[in-house]
Amino acid sequence: MDADQQESSGESKSAMHTWRFRHHFTYKADQGKNIIVQCNLCLPRVNLLSTSKTSTSNLKKHLDRTHLGCEACPDVKRGRKKEEHNGEESRHCQLKKLKAEIISKYTTQAKVDELIYDFIVEDCLSFYVLEQPGFMKLISGLTEGLKSMDRVTLFTKVDQSYSRMREELMTRLGSTQYVCTTADVWTANNRSFFGMTCHWIDSVSLERKSAALGFARLQGKITYDTVAGRIHDIHVAFNIESKVQITVTDNGSPFMSVFKEFAPDSQDSDDDIGFYENVSSVLEGEPEKGTFLFLPTVQRCASHTLEQIVAQDFWQAVSQGPMCQLHYNTMAKVFSIFSKCHHLQVGMDAAEEIGKMALVVPSVIRWNVEYCAVQKIVSLTERELTELCARLEVPRMQPEEMAFLKEYVTVFHPLAFALELFQAEQKCYLGLVIPTVLSLKNKLNEQKDTTTYFGEVINAIAMAIDVRFLELFASTEAKIATATTPQFRLWWMAASEREEMCSVLATEASQMDPCSVTEESPSRDPSTIKSEDDFFSYGSVKPYAQTQQRGVMEEIRKYIEGTGKSLECLQDFPRVKQLFLKYNTTLPSTAPVQRLFSQKGNLVTSQRNFLTDDYFERIQLLRYNSNLLSLTIE
Repeated sequence: MDADQQESSGESKSAMHTWRFRHHFTYKADQGKNIIVQCNLCLPRVNLLSTSKTSTSNLKKHLDRTHLGCEACPDVKRGRKKEEHNGEESRHCQLKKLKAEIISKYTTQAKVDELIYDFIVEDCLSFYVLEQPGFMKLISGLTEGLKSMDRVTLFTKVDQSYSRMREELMTRLGSTQYVCTTADVWTANNRSFFGMTCHWIDSVSLERKSAALGFARLQGKITYDTVAGRIHDIHVAFNIESKVQITVTDNGSPFMSVFKEFAPDSQDSDDDIGFYENVSSVLEGEPEKGTFLFLPTVQRCASHTLEQIVAQDFWQAVSQGPMCQLHYNTMAKVFSIFSKCHHLQVGMDAAEEIGKMALVVPSVIRWNVEYCAVQKIVSLTERELTELCARLEVPRMQPEEMAFLKEYVTVFHPLAFALELFQAEQKCYLGLVIPTVLSLKNKLNEQKDTTTYFGEVINAIAMAIDVRFLELFASTEAKIATATTPQFRLWWMAASEREEMCSVLATEASQMDPCSVTEESPSRDPSTIKSEDDFFSYGSVKPYAQTQQRGVMEEIRKYIEGTGKSLECLQDFPRVKQLFLKYNTTLPSTAPVQRLFSQKGNLVTSQRNFLTDDYFERIQLLRYNSNLLSLTIE
């Protein structure tokens, strides 16, 4: 009941009876010297308030703080039947007007445009969405009359954001000493795209930073010269051709042909950059003399190499072993379950109901996805698996087949773990590869004597690891990267090789001594200083060089003898830190560029076909770099 009904019912009067804003509250109960009322403006949320019978200050504060503008509608016509008859309607109009005022105050056209921009870029939608009647009606209804921006405005904002992103990214790369890039080619819906990402380590926080550099459409046949031209163009466009330590690619034929065709014959350059003449045909146009192509050293994707071991060496060992028939029979039933759970609704419902899980369909290029799916099947009880096979009309798993799957999951768990480790980005470095591969071999060999089915397969995988990672184990760069990672240092090496490795680290560290760079006095010309140094004789420099070499060796030995495993301990060893930045900037896999292609759904959909190749690339780069760069539209 409202205040008037309270008075007519004989309840005690209060200060609310003469208050002009009493129609905003409904009386509920007495509570000693106070009364309990409900705020009508807060509906449908029930908001009970307590106020003194002799004062309405609490209620007035509530109106001022929560319901702006309500003081413009006092109840000055108290007692009139017309007011009582139209009370509900007037309150409804007042609430609607108040809502419109609040929305207009806190929701501006600029804010709406920013949200629409984020919506289009985040989901990579066609710009024609802005002109759809339903979308325009949605924006107008949610914003109480504000309009959606048109396509021309969106084009302008995308261009402005892309320009600012490119400038900010080039500024960051300009202050970075070492950079690693990853490159890949992806084909979907009869379209091919070339993608490239770059990665570096912040010299202060030692955190890895990543950004996308290119997402270009490839026209025509994909050849090694086309790929080489794209790599060269992007490196030059961002002015990082002399900073790129390594470009990480998969083991596909286009990339291997690129670096086989243009491999540097010598290592005269400290930055491992090759200069090649007579390759101007790569760069679109007629051949011209004096054209150079900059290509860095290639690093094969470690995760792709492991997947090749599973896809080729594992299957070859299985097909030639005594368990060939058992393996094919078991996996046929497993893939039958996968297929029905993926394509049939009854299969999805059965998996959800019986196993309380969604079975992931294995991917051809991602063996660890297949492993996880098999792991889910093994986790089912015998009753659950029998019921699932019956519901899906799949032949029941025999005890020997279940034993085979359980051993499969146990034996190859280290391999799945290694793949997940290589596909990480933030905390994965080149120095992680050698210890991971060595640990993988050791864990596989430890299980060889206890296995029933996979003894010969383990031998084949161990031999394949030695062959496919032979180049990596012989790489001095990979060894330095591992040695400068505090988690491993030289613990992974044989004791007889550690002294030689210390000498290699000391030699590398002495060439990039961070303390050798000193600030010159601005009041003196550097040429004058050099001429004075040539005039005065300071004696032999050999003692100083020996002293410097001893300081480097002492730092290296002190680092090697340390036990800290976090990267923070590198702050105490500046030379080792510089080596870490140089050699561990390299990623071990192409997972980041693969995420660029597979980010949030399919690469190309029917809606995205309305976007030109240029704007499709800009949208992809803006979306990928949104977490790294602070981009706001104007």
